[in-house]
Parts: sequence; structure tokens; C-alpha cells
Amino acid sequence: MKVLVGTKNPVKIKAVKTAFEKMFDEEIKIEGASVPSGVSDMPMSGKETYQGAYNRAMNSKSSYPDYDYYVGLEGGCDDFMGELGVMGWVVVISKDGMVGKGSGGMHFLPKKVVELLNQGYELGDADDMVFGLSNSKQEMGSIGILTSGALVRSETFCVATLRALIPHKNPQYFR
Repeated sequence: MKVLVGTKNPVKIKAVKTAFEKMFDEEIKIEGASVPSGVSDMPMSGKETYQGAYNRAMNSKSSYPDYDYYVGLEGGCDDFMGELGVMGWVVVISKDGMVGKGSGGMHFLPKKVVELLNQGYELGDADDMVFGLSNSKQEMGSIGILTSGALVRSETFCVATLRALIPHKNPQYFR
């Protein structure tokens, strides 16, 4: 099985690899490619975040037609009852066009991070500034920082990918 992930981010590629290995009992080859999301660098709504994931999957499919599955992942923020939360969306499209989608849950951000996001910074950069880190978005991410590593970004994207794979694992119920 050949899978193309619409990113070069190693955290996201690892999450997809883990999810596909858990879901399918066959040899899986995973590759990453840089493709555009078509949304802002820091999506600020659930709808925009989902659209970015969908666009990455579709752009992967149109640019590289020789894969079995195309995966788009996007992290973003959304206002929930006056607080800013972080969530991720994953879209998995098969070569025959079946679409699966999944989210990985939401956690909320400290006020100092929100202030930087409102100034136009991306979440990874804001986290690095507030917590004195470097390149945290390609390591444990915001969730890892705030849970002291008890839950990390690759795990939340793995869960979202597993959810997006449900129709592909059970096509008889979703076609």
C-alpha cells in the first residue's frame, strides 16, 4: 500500500504511519510531499482547518497520481465559548475518490499564547516564544508542552487519522 501525506512535517508523517499500521495488516510505504493547503498559515476556525486538510489531500492526489491513499492534515484554532482551542483535522482520500475525515479533539490555550496568535503569529512560533522553546511544532506541539509530554502532537494526529480511516476500513458501510 502506497500512502502520500501532503506535508514534510515528520510529526504528521509519523502519525499517519502509526495509524495506517494499526488499521491495515499489510506492508505500507509512506512518503511526504509539500503541497499547498489553500488556507492561511494559522487557520482560525474549524471550517478553515478542515478545508486545509481537504485541500492538502486533494492537491496530493492531483499532483502525484500513483498512490493508494492521499492524506491531508491541518492544525488550527477555533473559538469555543469565548476561549481559543486548538484542534486538528485529517482527510484521507483513496485513489478511487472515497473521502474519510477525522478530528483529534481540542485543547485550550494560555492567554499569552492567544495574544500572540491575535498578533498574527503561528501557534508553533507563539508556543516557542512563550515557553522558551525552538521548533516545538515539529516535536511535541502545544499539547505536549501543556501536558509535559503525557500527550503529544503525533498522538492527536494519529487519533484523527484513525477516525479518517474508518470509511476506508469499512467501505461496505460508507459507499
